[in-house]
Amino acid sequence: MSAIIEAVDLFRIFATPEGTSVALQGLSLEVEEGELLVVFGPSGSGKSTLLRILAALDRPSAGTVRVGGEDLRTLRGRAHAEYRSRTLGYADQHYTRALAPELTARQLVGLRLGLLGEPLAKRNHVADGLLERVGLLDRRDARPAELSGGQQQRVAIAAALAHEPRLFIADEPTGELDAANAAQIYELIRSLSRESGVTTLVVSHDPQSARVADRVVQIRDGRVSSESRAGGSAQVVVNRGGWIRLPEELVGNAPRALLEPAAGGVFVRIAEAEPTAAMALTDAVPAGAVVAETVDLAKAHGRGAHAIEVFSGLSLGFAGGRLTAVTGPSGSGKSTLLHLLAGLDLPDSGTVVVAGRAMSQLDATGRAELRRDRIGLVTQGTDLVPFLTAQESVELALALRGIARGEATTRAVQSLEDVGLGELAGQRVSRLSMGERQRVALARALAARPALLLADEPTARLDEANARAVGLLFGDLARRTGTAIVCATHDPALIEHADAELALDTVAA
Repeated sequence: MSAIIEAVDLFRIFATPEGTSVALQGLSLEVEEGELLVVFGPSGSGKSTLLRILAALDRPSAGTVRVGGEDLRTLRGRAHAEYRSRTLGYADQHYTRALAPELTARQLVGLRLGLLGEPLAKRNHVADGLLERVGLLDRRDARPAELSGGQQQRVAIAAALAHEPRLFIADEPTGELDAANAAQIYELIRSLSRESGVTTLVVSHDPQSARVADRVVQIRDGRVSSESRAGGSAQVVVNRGGWIRLPEELVGNAPRALLEPAAGGVFVRIAEAEPTAAMALTDAVPAGAVVAETVDLAKAHGRGAHAIEVFSGLSLGFAGGRLTAVTGPSGSGKSTLLHLLAGLDLPDSGTVVVAGRAMSQLDATGRAELRRDRIGLVTQGTDLVPFLTAQESVELALALRGIARGEATTRAVQSLEDVGLGELAGQRVSRLSMGERQRVALARALAARPALLLADEPTARLDEANARAVGLLFGDLARRTGTAIVCATHDPALIEHADAELALDTVAA
């Protein structure tokens, strides 16, 4: 088979007033026509940069990259538009961004064909065929708000493949889905890729995505560090100049290693790592006190015949000093519950009480003041101001809460250290990876020392090692500060560190 993707010695350097940042450092990669490749790598490893280059959204600083014989470095004008509209199919983790809320599923799948000038009859024929293939033909007239998260992602994938691209890129396609829906999406990607013969590149943090891959590659520090084929063991890649990258799970925090010649290879002896200091945070509330509760909570989305009940009669309590993982399939109400606890939405009936105050008895200003004083929100880092540094982002949030400048700086530095971003405190948000931005959002919430900390999929963009670190951090924070931490999550690495798991698909029945 011939290679459809040929990347050789790719470098991508970003220059800013603070200096330069290297995202890719001599990355080389070939992908065969029709291959299904899964790309793993920790946050900041260069995955997103590679993806943007292959999608012709960015150009390398050095090196060569071709897709189907097209030199992506020189694409301009019509050629660039043709590549993006015909050769490439793209599915984003945040599928809602690609789904216009006013269009039906059928219209969304046929949209790209319409932009390419295809008649309505063909658009509908292709859309119906794909929707039937993904099990949603009976929902072809539904709009995105009337579909579950898993159904929306299936529509997004069908829409990305409707024009029969040569290259299909799926960026964290299951990052916002539960394990059951994630497994269905991976199987769907594999079957559709096989049927159409499209070359597929899946960027993921989810280990189960490897099950559908022809080949898996690991990217670390801007290079391919290892690769494996289906049924085979992983091989470390020796990059130009003899560079190899040893997996963290093998070396831990060891600062050095000894290389000793051995029969048939090299023996690597790991040096002992220095113990790390424990975090130090001030207690927020007495452990064991009930910080938040719901009583006979009911909530539905939509009205009339189109109304979808999320839950009813939901009575829960969240005690200080405990980490609760809210789980359940997409559409079970995890995010809705967090929005109600934060006062960002109000229930149809029932009561939400936080820090002794009933949300329904407060006006919008009162709810905002309660969030400011007692509630911390962990977003996925998309609301950060790009020109602020990581430290300034945390300090700004504290300043808005009335924290004095000196105290805000101390808290910001400590919280960024706690989430592993101490060395990047002075970096502008625009230069951080999406995973790093997510950790800034986490640090911002932690620095406020809230009584109730709400996190919606806080590890969705983190690799497994960082996800486990966040789980440890949350568990330790809850126990030492008395904060009630509630996380909506699908991530087993986070769930295993929780004091309690709340499965909404069972309690909200």
